[in-house]
Amino acid sequence: MAKKLYVKTYGCQMNVYDSARMADVLAPLGFGTTDGPEDADMVILNTCHIREKASEKVFSELGRLKTLQAARARDGERLILAVAGCVAQAEGEEILRRAPFVDIVLGPQTYHRLPEMVAQASRAGGAVLDTDFPEEPKFDHLPDVTAQGVSAFLSVQEGCDRFCTFCVVPYTRGAEYSRPVPAVLAEARRLVEGGVVEITLLGQNVNAYHGEGPDGRDWSLARLLDALAGIPGLARIRYTTSHPRDVSDDLIAVHRDLPHLMPFLHLPVQSGSDRILERMNRRHDRAFYLALVDRLKTARPDLALSSDFIVGFPGESDADFSATLDLVRRVGFVQTYSFKYSPRPGTPAAALEDQVAEAVKEERLAQLQALLNDQTQAFNRACVGRVMPVLFDRAGRHPGQVLGRSPYMQPVHLDSGENLAGRVVPVRITATHPNSLAGIPAGERECA
Repeated sequence: MAKKLYVKTYGCQMNVYDSARMADVLAPLGFGTTDGPEDADMVILNTCHIREKASEKVFSELGRLKTLQAARARDGERLILAVAGCVAQAEGEEILRRAPFVDIVLGPQTYHRLPEMVAQASRAGGAVLDTDFPEEPKFDHLPDVTAQGVSAFLSVQEGCDRFCTFCVVPYTRGAEYSRPVPAVLAEARRLVEGGVVEITLLGQNVNAYHGEGPDGRDWSLARLLDALAGIPGLARIRYTTSHPRDVSDDLIAVHRDLPHLMPFLHLPVQSGSDRILERMNRRHDRAFYLALVDRLKTARPDLALSSDFIVGFPGESDADFSATLDLVRRVGFVQTYSFKYSPRPGTPAAALEDQVAEAVKEERLAQLQALLNDQTQAFNRACVGRVMPVLFDRAGRHPGQVLGRSPYMQPVHLDSGENLAGRVVPVRITATHPNSLAGIPAGERECA
């Protein structure tokens, strides 16, 4: 009898990729995916430790699932509960202490061992805890990836050696690891053969990629991107997330020379204050970041940037925050992620004494987000009248409407009687909406 799996994913694109791979790993055991926990035989919470109060959100969700699990038990049925991801890695024993009804707790590096964990939990009872950092890369033990749609994530790098003082990634994902080039290219070819036309390369610090190539030498991300562009049928390539210090000369040149590479780059800066950047251990200052932006935009004049910002980092003064606002005004960002600083257990910043008051953080975040939103809307308005290549991937909300993405990740919808899924179509942008753009095929005239 077929079993049903529900995976709830928190956080980053890497977790989205990991969730899909966990489903792949469990498929041979007879698990097919379902859209909710109500009819699932197994529920996995794939957690993220980056967001504020991440742990408490997980425990809140586990409380709801405990009720569902108990109801199943009264009906003589078994609901397996698993917690995966970065919260599991960082707080595995605490999860089992506070939620002893959880069957499996596993870290990001061990989900290839899920089948044996399920068997152990089902056979012996009691909780299974696996948050080791195994010597063998998990990618060597995963089944072949399957394409689902016209766009896909492809994980090429994991872990981080930068040790920013606010970040848990080096502790939950481990040291930097880059997948070998042949494995990446093989997975990309399988995706394209399955109908994928756009691939986003993933890594906690993706531009630090240094996978072994078929020539026995380490390849840079730039060289990997160039090789991927040679796969017939692959129209678009993206990558995320980058560290400014790892943007190399050859990577800037690829942005100039490779039309497959979209003119959109996520380049987190976190703060515009040199003092705060030093406290964060970012290993770059604002002058370095601004000069890097200039070099990138010189190489690719149509390049647009997104970024990450943390406000209220310990010790942040009004002057420090003003420096962040000034940097935002100088650069101009089209998409951003901004958060109030919240301490992460075990990170150096959590031990700093000069924490910023919550009310101050809230006020600063509101001010920053207002400026960032203004920049996003201004960029969207500037797109009206432009012709953009749009990759369509699904139907819109209204009959005859299709939805796709611009090179800058903006949702674009138009009315079309054709099935445009998987096609890159020139679209003239005619209007902006709060969260999307509207357009018409470039060859048509807009109705008066």
